[in-house]
Amino acid sequence: ALLEHYAKDKDVLNMFCYTGGFSFYAMRGGAKSVTSVDSSAKAIELTKENVELNFPGDTRHKAEATDAFKFLDDMKDGEYDLIILDPPAFAKHRGSLKNALRAYQRLNAAAISKVAPGGFVFTYSCSQVVDKEAFALAVFSAAAQCGRSVRILDRLNQPCDHSVNIYHPEGEYLKGLLLY
Repeated sequence: ALLEHYAKDKDVLNMFCYTGGFSFYAMRGGAKSVTSVDSSAKAIELTKENVELNFPGDTRHKAEATDAFKFLDDMKDGEYDLIILDPPAFAKHRGSLKNALRAYQRLNAAAISKVAPGGFVFTYSCSQVVDKEAFALAVFSAAAQCGRSVRILDRLNQPCDHSVNIYHPEGEYLKGLLLY
């Protein structure tokens, strides 16, 4: 619902789109255009089917099966007003935490440096071993690296049907930030 609110009249990029859930809400919110990107050709086909089922004949959507980092590196600065970063878990165990945080920093730096001035970035981590402070620090480091002024408009987390047991804080696996 939050994405739907911000998408009106925006050129939206949905990275790691999977079946296109965020693309659907951006289109429903009145996005000018939506580009869905995933490395999986199967995911792209599912996204296209989902968009066609919900928006028959709508020409605002395009989809591409390619590597996310390559796509971001190749895109023009300011091409998108709103970018969604919802990658798969970069860290599935503590041993991969350092590399995951580097990947989150690199990914967010690419998006923050490329989003249009005055644009928005919805960024997420679903890595259980990456806590919200470490994720935020990786994003803040990315913003500093880019030299862009960035503000947090909202801190996002998993819905209440994914409650967190106080004896298992790692259950708070989904964290996100809405950046301006």
